[in-house]
Amino acid sequence: MPPITFPEELPVSGRRADIARAIMENQVIIVSGETGSGKTTQLPKICLELGRGQKGMIGHTQPRRIAASSTAKRIAQELGSPLGVHVGFKVRFTDTLQPGASVKLMTDGILLAETQTDPLLKNYDTIIIDEAHERSLNIDFLLGYLKQLLPRRPDLKVIITSATIDADRFARHFGVGGKLAPVIEVSGRLYAVEVRYRPVERDQVLSGAPDTGKPLPKAQAAREKRDLMDAVVDAVDELCRLGSGDVLVFLPGEREIRDCAEALRKHHPPHVEILPLFARLSVEEQERVFKISNARRIVLATNVAETSLTVPGIRYVVDAGLARVKRYSFRNKVEQLQVEPIAQSAANQRAGRCGRVADGVAIRLYEEKDFLERPKFTEPEILRSSLAAVILRMKALHLTDVETFPFIEPPQGRAIADGYQLLQEVGAVDDTNGLTPLGHKLAKLPLDPRVGRMILAALENACLTEMLIIASALSVQDPRDRPMEHQQAADEAHKKFADEKSEFLTYIKIWRWFEQAIEHKKTNRQLQETCRANFLSQVRLREWRDVHSQLLTIVKEQGWRLNELPATYENLHTALLTGLLGNIGFKSDDEPGAGYLGARGIRFHVWPGSSLIKKPGKWVMAAELVDTTRLYARTVANIQPEWVERVGAHLLKKSWGEPRWEKRAAQVTASERATLYGLVVYSQRRINYGQFNPFEARAIFIQEALVGGDYDTRAPFFAHNHKLVKEIENLEHKSRRLDVLVDDHLIAAFYDKLIPADVVNGAGFEAWHKLVTRDDPKLLFLNREELMRHEAAGVTTELFPKTLTVTGIEMGLTYHFEPGSVRDGVTLAVPLFALNQLPRERVEWLVPGMLKEKVHLLLKSLPQKLRRHCVPLPDYAARFCDRMQDAGMFGRGDLVDAIIADIRSQTSLAVLTTDFKVETLPAHHFMNFKVIDEHGRQLDMGRNLATLQAEFGGQARQSFQKLAEATAQTVAEPVVAAPVKGKGVAPAAAAAPVVSAHTGLTSWTFGELPELLEIVQGKLTLIGFPALVDKGAHCDLEVFDDPTVAARTHRIGLRRLFALQLKEQLKFIEKNIPSMQQMGMQFMALGSQEELRDQIIQKAIDIACLQDPLPTDAASFNKRKDEGKSRLGLLVNEIARLVSQVLTEFHGLPKKLQGVQPAAAADVQAQLQALVHKRFVTETDYAQLAHFPRYLKAINVRIEKLRGDPARDAKSMAEWTGAASQFLRISKVQAGKNTDPRMTEFRWMLEELRVSLFAQELRTPMPVSAKRLQKVWESMQR
Repeated sequence: MPPITFPEELPVSGRRADIARAIMENQVIIVSGETGSGKTTQLPKICLELGRGQKGMIGHTQPRRIAASSTAKRIAQELGSPLGVHVGFKVRFTDTLQPGASVKLMTDGILLAETQTDPLLKNYDTIIIDEAHERSLNIDFLLGYLKQLLPRRPDLKVIITSATIDADRFARHFGVGGKLAPVIEVSGRLYAVEVRYRPVERDQVLSGAPDTGKPLPKAQAAREKRDLMDAVVDAVDELCRLGSGDVLVFLPGEREIRDCAEALRKHHPPHVEILPLFARLSVEEQERVFKISNARRIVLATNVAETSLTVPGIRYVVDAGLARVKRYSFRNKVEQLQVEPIAQSAANQRAGRCGRVADGVAIRLYEEKDFLERPKFTEPEILRSSLAAVILRMKALHLTDVETFPFIEPPQGRAIADGYQLLQEVGAVDDTNGLTPLGHKLAKLPLDPRVGRMILAALENACLTEMLIIASALSVQDPRDRPMEHQQAADEAHKKFADEKSEFLTYIKIWRWFEQAIEHKKTNRQLQETCRANFLSQVRLREWRDVHSQLLTIVKEQGWRLNELPATYENLHTALLTGLLGNIGFKSDDEPGAGYLGARGIRFHVWPGSSLIKKPGKWVMAAELVDTTRLYARTVANIQPEWVERVGAHLLKKSWGEPRWEKRAAQVTASERATLYGLVVYSQRRINYGQFNPFEARAIFIQEALVGGDYDTRAPFFAHNHKLVKEIENLEHKSRRLDVLVDDHLIAAFYDKLIPADVVNGAGFEAWHKLVTRDDPKLLFLNREELMRHEAAGVTTELFPKTLTVTGIEMGLTYHFEPGSVRDGVTLAVPLFALNQLPRERVEWLVPGMLKEKVHLLLKSLPQKLRRHCVPLPDYAARFCDRMQDAGMFGRGDLVDAIIADIRSQTSLAVLTTDFKVETLPAHHFMNFKVIDEHGRQLDMGRNLATLQAEFGGQARQSFQKLAEATAQTVAEPVVAAPVKGKGVAPAAAAAPVVSAHTGLTSWTFGELPELLEIVQGKLTLIGFPALVDKGAHCDLEVFDDPTVAARTHRIGLRRLFALQLKEQLKFIEKNIPSMQQMGMQFMALGSQEELRDQIIQKAIDIACLQDPLPTDAASFNKRKDEGKSRLGLLVNEIARLVSQVLTEFHGLPKKLQGVQPAAAADVQAQLQALVHKRFVTETDYAQLAHFPRYLKAINVRIEKLRGDPARDAKSMAEWTGAASQFLRISKVQAGKNTDPRMTEFRWMLEELRVSLFAQELRTPMPVSAKRLQKVWESMQR
């Protein structure tokens, strides 16, 4: 061993004897030395001087590799020994120690790794833990490990040393038997340091008081608002005025350093050198800081310059008092980079950096009060980190559980739980937190558990080659450089490495590029230039290769083989996913700007510099989630949810909902939903529910399949039981009571008692049923007594028939009891072809079993003065039903009319139709109609027959005609098309041909035309109504389903047939109609002259040829034609003169209404529209048309009188409105329907009443008054 000397200028040399004595007398000592005391280099030499390092090495740990290597070099230099001979260092993948070396510098991670192969640390007789104040995970773990180890190694000496240290805490931790470990404090400053406080928001001097560096009284100061950059510039200015010397500025992060550098460059002259210093700088840029310069240097640094690196020439310090701290979120499972105030110990460390070369000044950009309120020491990393790797290593070393391990400051329970959770995520521990076989494998890999898990998965996925590249890349600093002054050029250079789907593949591309660069290099300098040109750090690339080499060694030691074929994207990324399950995210299309929804409800965004930023996938995974200004995902790749499901199967939380019976599959299925840490991986997946919840699946199978009948089986019990249930349900619907059939749960209980517990689906049931019914075939048969609570008396087929025969067509009836439902009551299935023939009167009677209650409610709707003559109402209703049945009157005529007639005969009381409030009856007292097509498909359903006929009348007519034609043309079945003798209809022996279609008719060439036809096809009997149809140039003969439509159509068709026969005469008449041109002009507001001419001729033909009875054969047709031919010309002239009078009177009336009182004007306008409209000539009976000139003159008279006496007009109008109100209401309801002749007569009586009220001098054909009309109306309602 060379001679050992100690520099006298170092403070630690002055305490050498005290330290040596303490080492000899104690197993553990604590040396607290300030920055610059020389403890790091001199303590190992003191140990050597004491003879330590002979039975074992002196192990000296440093938190950083650069510190370990530089310290080893410095000690070797002081000893005058080559590096590695007596003093060397070992860091990851680099070992300079030679056999026989006494002092070993290393990182704390190296010593931790050695505990696996050397649990008692027998290679050492002394351990020095330096920079213990940093309280990293490795340091805390080593201190706890040593605490347990010391009793087993009494010969081992331990020295804990740091620039600033919580001496009492460490002394208590290593105390034995109540005796604290000795603490030796060593001064570190060579020169005095003055501390000044200049808060960012400072007090501004108002009264000219001197600047003493202390806060001013409020009366003399005002708060000046500055930002951090302003404060730094001001502080640097203040220090530069004090004299020469370099300035070290501590800032929290890279962004602040860049902003500050820009601010200082704008403010200071060019000869000032501004240098950044942070961990991500390239080695070349970092080296600039350690080179002495003639210019003043301003170094802008993060907390890396506190202890690990000593920047030469520093005389002044500016401390922002902030640091960017990595803090692990136990809730979100992410590491957060937060800017936080530093502790007092860190602030003192920073201030101590300026007392090395001369008296220094440190400016703190915060108040002294703020400093004194800060914690004394930095929070240990173990209290703000994930403990997964520590727990895994502890378990592999068979140490005590983490909960009982002697940490200086034990981690919180949630941190421990989080560590276990991460280990469970990668499959390293089981549900009891014991190591799994996979966990044992992971513990052997000196890697983060996540990375280790990826490598193990890569072995299975045949992608180990690629994974070693990526895993080693994730374990070192990013090799890409991005200098501030060349950011755009760096981005361009890095584009060739980008991958549009995965940033993990970027590492593969960089690796292959570097491998080729090494292969084609000529010199190391050329390689360095190539890397620099591509903005890649050669140092970090070589470090990456070193890590890869070490991983490759581990892989080979395990006997694992690398894949030779390139790995697929899926295989590689599913392997990566095994370690990154907590870092997946899903992007919803519903929230395009919300980023990704991640595990545990967090939201994150892809890092702005990512190659996937423009087109990220719906599902992604990230190497890390970092919380800065927002939560960002770095190193991102697109993935598929199926991979998450496969890889994270052990972590998926599954839930099931919406269990339901599926008839086709004959099993109960449910919707499965799987989540990973709250993130939905899939949902709405149908699964066999019986596998997960057999109890509930069995209950659903019994209820839905067996009780509900939703099951396909040939088992005899099934058809028997459901037929029985259906019969009893029909009884309930008919009797409108739900207390006959027993509850479903009693039927289910019957099956539940007999069917075994393991039968949960159709297949299982069929197998069991086949076996059990060999001995008892009737085992599952229900009987009627078991299903019925009581007998349903009074429910017979006579009262509740299954069918209703109307117009010869048998239609099905169904009954349903469900108040509020559209199906409630009785429903009649009406074939579309029979819809128009269905009589409203018959269906009002419903069925015999439902009539009594309906009649009762109709009687109940009568006014009290009428109703009291029929009490008790239920008895009267029952007697009415009996009388109708006995007289054979059930279903004949209008039901309300029948009740009115019965009341009159029983009580002599006059009751009107309007006295009944039919609209108050519940819906089930009206027949429900289900219109079905020829295939039995429902077209519509409703209770308003008129509405259905209006909507489907046209389709019904076509369906009827199609059926009628098919019947006439059928040869295979016997067809009877027999005419039915009607009023004025001759026996139709020749009627059969009429059923066949006749088209293109211009004369009567189709035999005799009966009033109706009875068309029979098999069991189906149809009643048809033949009619001529006007087709313009000819007529067709068709069969109709509605006699009214047939009659109206036939009259028009017959008119056309007469016109075709008389066309030569009509041509002459058309040209000679008197005043035609003048009438055409007057008619212009209503229609064209041609339309008016046609109406006059049509009206003439109607009078001449279409008087009842209408011709029914060729002979009567020709006779009528000959008779009318001679009268036609005179009739046209007569009609034309009448029409001319009407139009002359009408023509000036609209103008006369101008300025008339609005109510009267509106009334007159309505009257005019009802009288003179576009088709008034043909649609008004000629006898009534003759009165139109008088009606129009009466309007003229009214208008003249109105101007002189509007009050009288209003009185007359009110009297007329009162008389007409009920007629107008009913006319509105019956619009478009067949008109009762009495209604037509009453309509003209109302017109005469107008003449009587408004122009009495014009006289009326008969006496008329409001009272007379009221009596007529009442008689019509009887």
